[in-house]
Amino acid sequence: MSNFNRIDILKEYMDIYKRMRSKHRWQVNDQRTLMIAASFYVVNDSAFHLQDYSDLTDYIKKKSPLFTTMRSYQRFTTAAMLDQRFDHPKEKYLELTDLYEQLVKGGFKRGTFTYIAALVMLAGDSDNSSHKTSIERSLSVYKGMKQHHPFITSKNDYPLSVLLAQLDQDIEPLMNHIEHFYRELNQNGFRKGNDLQFLSHILSIETERTPDDLTNSCVSIWEEFKRRKVKIKPMHYPEIGLLALAHASSDDLNQVEHLVYELNRMKWFKWHRDMNTIMATNFVVREKVDQNELIETGIFTTMETIIQAQQTAMIAAVAGGSAAATNGSNN
Repeated sequence: MSNFNRIDILKEYMDIYKRMRSKHRWQVNDQRTLMIAASFYVVNDSAFHLQDYSDLTDYIKKKSPLFTTMRSYQRFTTAAMLDQRFDHPKEKYLELTDLYEQLVKGGFKRGTFTYIAALVMLAGDSDNSSHKTSIERSLSVYKGMKQHHPFITSKNDYPLSVLLAQLDQDIEPLMNHIEHFYRELNQNGFRKGNDLQFLSHILSIETERTPDDLTNSCVSIWEEFKRRKVKIKPMHYPEIGLLALAHASSDDLNQVEHLVYELNRMKWFKWHRDMNTIMATNFVVREKVDQNELIETGIFTTMETIIQAQQTAMIAAVAGGSAAATNGSNN
């Protein structure tokens, strides 16, 4: 990764975050929300204009029903995703709310994760899609996930069910493929639970490499991080999957390690070490995707989906924390 410049990436990330924070710090309870929003622009190499972004967050609040997360913290991550993905983000937000209602009518429960699922579907479907087939297939995937793991599958898996539904595979073989990863990784020391399920789902998107190859790569990366004393929790299992899919080398892991170290030392980010590991991995993987060697392997065609899956995981982490805080304040 000779063209990888940690200083430039950190400078861009810090600059966007500080500008967001100067404008919106009192409007979010959890500053990780703005960390995630800022990272979208860095990972997707998109220009950031504070006024356009702020106008969009205000527009989303104005157009959203009362007592929904879109009127509070979720509008900041949603605005970032729409702003850097679409030329006309305000129009796309209206499409998003319409698609959200279609998902609810199709069998999904109302809430934060259905909005995120709608975002994933909006980005994945063609502009002229009615979304009907995607909604039906996504619900079938979710039910398949629930059947295999009834106690750990919940509404926060909605977005990933949409991502998996975009694969051109029959549902039952896909579920068996995912289950193979879940079982093999658990036997190699990965802890059972929703994080391991998420990792298994991410790995299933790659069709060019054998399951054993991907499993061995995950185990090797995990062991290498432990050797380097980079603290990896179950919440970071998706990062291991990202790196495995990107054919991460020892040099790539070295870059992740250094980015984590530098982020942990920064004034704004030192209190969010778990999130810093996620950010560092995303920055390194994004840089690797842009290299010609990855384009030639075929993984390039799936990495956008993978990165989107990880962005979804980051939003879900904050969404879960915000929901817990809300429930706690109501008790």
